[in-house]
Amino acid sequence: MAHYYSKHQEVGHDRKQLQFTLRGYPLRFVSDAGVFSKDSIDYGSRVLIEQLDIPSNAKVLDVGCGYGPIGLTAAKLASEGHVVMVDVNDRALALARENAAANGISNVTIQASDGLTALGELRFDVIITNPPIRAGKEVVHRIFEESYEHLNAGGCLWIVIQKKQGAPSAEAKLLTLFGEGQVTEVVKDKGYRVFRATKELG
Repeated sequence: MAHYYSKHQEVGHDRKQLQFTLRGYPLRFVSDAGVFSKDSIDYGSRVLIEQLDIPSNAKVLDVGCGYGPIGLTAAKLASEGHVVMVDVNDRALALARENAAANGISNVTIQASDGLTALGELRFDVIITNPPIRAGKEVVHRIFEESYEHLNAGGCLWIVIQKKQGAPSAEAKLLTLFGEGQVTEVVKDKGYRVFRATKELG
């Protein structure tokens, strides 16, 4: 059984049309079987999207983009910037490209990557992730480590995670990477916690 964090999806197609207004932008999405939260944009992603603070000219990365709701909303917010969207799931990437085109969003690059391994020397002002909890803590914490390395000084990593699915250990890991005073719990909502971790200047 392939999980949504697997590269190839063997499960049959079950395409669905979804419409949401995110940060004031009416957006439509196609989802499918074999991708994360195929029936609706999951609550954690929506909580995260509502909190994001993204400069209009920012270089943004969405790690584990799925069919695109977070990254494409970020591209609307970073209207003069650029968003790179990565996922390990080929089907999710194809849907994200389709959804970018359907919504007329062109300031995005959508590419395959296991975590951030395919991004080379690229650096970002904002990195966003609703991490693949079911892939295990080791995978999630590796995403945090790689994100720290790929942030510009003063840049921010935004994550959403449920308390019962590892929020305390995630916060502890972020504090280890970013340092005391650099990690803020932005909001708690129905068991979901959104953290912003800021990379120190200099």
